[in-house]
Amino acid sequence: MIQAHGLLVDDESRCVHYHSKEDIVSLQCYECKKYYACYQCHNAMETHLFSPYPLTLSEDRPILCGACKRTMTFQKYQKQMACPFCSSQFNPGCKLHHSFYFK
Repeated sequence: MIQAHGLLVDDESRCVHYHSKEDIVSLQCYECKKYYACYQCHNAMETHLFSPYPLTLSEDRPILCGACKRTMTFQKYQKQMACPFCSSQFNPGCKLHHSFYFK
């Protein structure tokens, strides 16, 4: 089972930086391929900065739902307000941070 990395990450991928009920999405760093609760956790724990995923890679699955631990493509994620597998709600504010995670 895939588990998100981060600072004080709970069992649904919430971290010290983002810990509301809906903060369950983790993102994969393009360089190290690890899923992190947020880019701030990644940058604090790795020796390189979080590397955004190229949006042209439509087959890769850089999104992890912390509730059900299923991964999805960016294309599937961007159209959802909840996990398409378990229906857990995503934080709509995460879409404001796309530039940190995707290029």
